[in-house]
Amino acid sequence: MIRMEVIGNRSIQEDFFERLKKEEVGLHYTLFPAVHGAGFAGPRRGDHVWPEENFVYVAYTDEAEEARRVRAIVTDLKEIFEEEGLRFFATQGVDL
Repeated sequence: MIRMEVIGNRSIQEDFFERLKKEEVGLHYTLFPAVHGAGFAGPRRGDHVWPEENFVYVAYTDEAEEARRVRAIVTDLKEIFEEEGLRFFATQGVDL
């Protein structure tokens, strides 16, 4: 089982989900739509000083190819939206 996690600026959330739908990958997921924090792209606090917010997308798959395709979507969007924070993470689970 592979856990995929994408953290990104909410300004590109719609683009990300359109790409998932178009590529027919990562369609079973959990979405945290408004996330605050500070990363390499700067603070996201949703207040008057730092008004931007992030989203967190989490999905699980048994297919490494699906994880690669979601990562490719993130890579493509990072090239288009160079100034926005967007990161892909994947972890391999262990059978218990």
